Amino acid sequence: MGDVASIIKVMPESPEVDLEALKESIKNVIEGDAFERIEEDPIGFGLVALNVTVVVDDGEGGTEPIEAAIADLDEVQNVEVIDVRRLM
Repeated sequence: MGDVASIIKVMPESPEVDLEALKESIKNVIEGDAFERIEEDPIGFGLVALNVTVVVDDGEGGTEPIEAAIADLDEVQNVEVIDVRRLM
């Protein structure tokens, strides 16, 4: 088994959400050393999504626990896995 890198798109509830605070909240709910980085992805009309890259072990059951933890944050409207790749 190997590691899997996933990009999870996190959509804030509104353009007024403090992105820096949301980034810190996301980092805090991701357990272990799975967190890699967060990149901003401008959507339009002031709304910015966050693309969260995580690396998990192939045998851990995927990103579902991470997705659920992020989705439970107050200022998050939607969470979606947009890319999954096996690392060599």
